[in-house]
Amino acid sequence: MNKNTWIIIIIVVLIIIIGISKYNSFIKMKVEIDNAWAEIENQQKRRFDLIPNYVETVKGYAKHEREVFTEVTEARASVGKADTRQEKIQANNQLTGALSRLLAVVERYPDLKANQNFIRLQDELAGTENRLAVARRRYNNTVRDFNKKIKVFPNNLIANSFGFSEQPYYEVPEVETRAPQVDFTS
Repeated sequence: MNKNTWIIIIIVVLIIIIGISKYNSFIKMKVEIDNAWAEIENQQKRRFDLIPNYVETVKGYAKHEREVFTEVTEARASVGKADTRQEKIQANNQLTGALSRLLAVVERYPDLKANQNFIRLQDELAGTENRLAVARRRYNNTVRDFNKKIKVFPNNLIANSFGFSEQPYYEVPEVETRAPQVDFTS
């Protein structure tokens, strides 16, 4: 074989090696995204399981707050019915909004806040919300890195040819950008 043939073979082999390396890095990042999403789901499940006990405890004190309890129950049910990642994000955002309204109700009942069962559940829920916030941030950071990586040249060529596409961020619901309103005049 002549010199030009060897050069072509070496270039083709290098392109294949680089392509395989890029493909493998996309796979690793996709696995990291799936792992980060699994942690969000883990914390959401924990919250999902805590909510009925929390609601029942508050119900004992705030019998006339039916609308808020119904909203939390319906939002929790929508989380259970969500199938896709996007549906789960939307359902959990709805649940977050309903929980913030429930927390506003809690502020109206000082005796409730002295109840030991309530305090324990409140702490569990607060801890879960904190872990959920950390999991969302980790997921969004991983998604950001992946989305950035598949957009730049030459990665975009390889990503497009193997069907890698942008992943959705976990968007903060509008309700979380506003502080809950507490009204002691009711």
